[in-house]
Amino acid sequence: MTKSETMAAAGEPGLLAAENRPQAPQPAASRTVTRVDLAEAVYRCVGLSRKESALLVQAVLDELADALIDGESVKLSSFGRFVVREKPERVGRNPKTGISVPITQRRVLSFKPSSVLKARINGHAVPGEDTED
Repeated sequence: MTKSETMAAAGEPGLLAAENRPQAPQPAASRTVTRVDLAEAVYRCVGLSRKESALLVQAVLDELADALIDGESVKLSSFGRFVVREKPERVGRNPKTGISVPITQRRVLSFKPSSVLKARINGHAVPGEDTED
């Protein structure tokens, strides 16, 4: 019996624990894709080391964040657009007490999905896109 088989039989997590887990898709509401998941996907698909994959994901996220901080829109083809909007100062009202409260001027981030992403989410075929995986 190999070391990984012994560890699996004993219920101990090992290096191959990820290989032994079923890879069935989970419902969207119960799973969140994390930075680690993105780095792991880069590692599997591109072939960089795990450390290089993590650095690449971090560099991409830093570039996106820097552009948004500068007030630029970020458009990712076939995915969507991140837009920073200025919201002016306004008067809000506490619904519980009815007291008026000033809401300060601020910048907000919004995401507008592309039509391609919307179609894929709804299970529709997208023209010009391979449907074979």
